[in-house]
Amino acid sequence: MKKLFVLLALGCFSAPILASEAKLENIQVDTGLPAIKRGANTLMDVCHGCHTLKYISYRNLTSLGIDKKKIDEWRGDLPLDSSLTGLMSDDAAMDSFGKLPPDLSLMAKARDGEENYVYSYLVGYYVTPEGVTGNHIFPETKMPDPLGISDTTDAAKRSEIQGTARDVVSFLVWAADPHEQERHRMGHYVIVYLFILTALLYGVKKQIWSRLK
Repeated sequence: MKKLFVLLALGCFSAPILASEAKLENIQVDTGLPAIKRGANTLMDVCHGCHTLKYISYRNLTSLGIDKKKIDEWRGDLPLDSSLTGLMSDDAAMDSFGKLPPDLSLMAKARDGEENYVYSYLVGYYVTPEGVTGNHIFPETKMPDPLGISDTTDAAKRSEIQGTARDVVSFLVWAADPHEQERHRMGHYVIVYLFILTALLYGVKKQIWSRLK
């Protein structure tokens, strides 16, 4: 009887915890250049003030077809090969948030859930009845709502913000592995090459064996 009581008590205490766990939304990442470019624009306008992408250079952005004048505006006096360093100093970040904003270069691969985590986090902001902004996915976050979804009740506007969040995810997925599509294309060429080489070698083998017979 005592063991049964303990199990019931544990169930009562654990049920609210499980119920409060936010689930990640599953999204289909758009890997097309238009979505990646839109995401780059949003990230540079909204996130780059605090966040760094140390593994991505301004030269990498030129491969996306982004207008060079816009890239020059973003980088200022920095060399084209310099990484995307956040505009906020470390001291200012510590004063504002108590910690340094994380680097976003590998964010789409670094979290459990990967792109689903990033998207769910961006659209997971809400405002409590007391007027405090929180986040369902990462309650400990110090970052203010970057896209403004917590203050938006209009369905059309929320849908627009969700689309923007998807574009940001598209860019961050690209940033985590900017040469992925190039490798895929190269892989196709290699497969075709191996297929042709195999056919040629098979023909040579048949010709040699026909002479031995």
